[in-house]
Amino acid sequence: MKSLIVANWKMNPKTYKEAKKLFDETKRLTGLLKGVSVVVCPPAVFLRSLAIGQRAGRISFGAQNVHFEAQGSYTGEISVAQVKDAKAAYAIIGHAERRAMGETNYDVRKKVDAALVGGLTPIMCIGEKERGHGAEHFELAREQLRVGLSEDAGKRLSKIIIAYEPVWAIGATKAMEPRQMHEMAIFIRKTLVERFGEAGHSIKILYGGSVDGKNAGDMLRNGDVTGLLVGRVSVDSQAFSELLRACAEA
Repeated sequence: MKSLIVANWKMNPKTYKEAKKLFDETKRLTGLLKGVSVVVCPPAVFLRSLAIGQRAGRISFGAQNVHFEAQGSYTGEISVAQVKDAKAAYAIIGHAERRAMGETNYDVRKKVDAALVGGLTPIMCIGEKERGHGAEHFELAREQLRVGLSEDAGKRLSKIIIAYEPVWAIGATKAMEPRQMHEMAIFIRKTLVERFGEAGHSIKILYGGSVDGKNAGDMLRNGDVTGLLVGRVSVDSQAFSELLRACAEA
């Protein structure tokens, strides 16, 4: 099975010229390596221009956010239909940085439903801000899954990707230990199976949070994940090259 690497460029780079250079290098690297597929999620202003003329293959496009309404008076937002028209196939939903700006579990629920109806694959992010010695992080993950996934979404779990990104690990010098991720992956599947049935066993799970070429392979081998959600490393061609090579070897 190929590892799915989601490159979340966030609000980078500054210009389209830089974005095109970064994308061309990402595409070149992806083409050289077997065993990996990459979803590039650039700032929305660059999305269409980068996607024009690109053939379907091991590199795809995604949006960093979508609105749940089809259209209307929502200044600064983008709809699922607009993202689809810009040739993207995925949408990151519920990222920790969006949640920090006020996005709720109920907003996530509506966005996931809208993405599914509109033909996008939602990459639904969950994760705790901090971790203590108790089981609070499991209860938070359960609540994010319970509210974020509607009954309709539960009927289409094969079309949904869950990205676990512990906020305390984002931007940190060290990623979460694979054994911790393995434990969380088991919990995510168990939670989904309890609610939606056997389909929960096959849910695709990504890990995100300070992942790089040094720890990516270990996470893929031992973290019980099918891929990675990559932030800052994805906008550094050299660092991203090292990560992709580690993933291909894993």
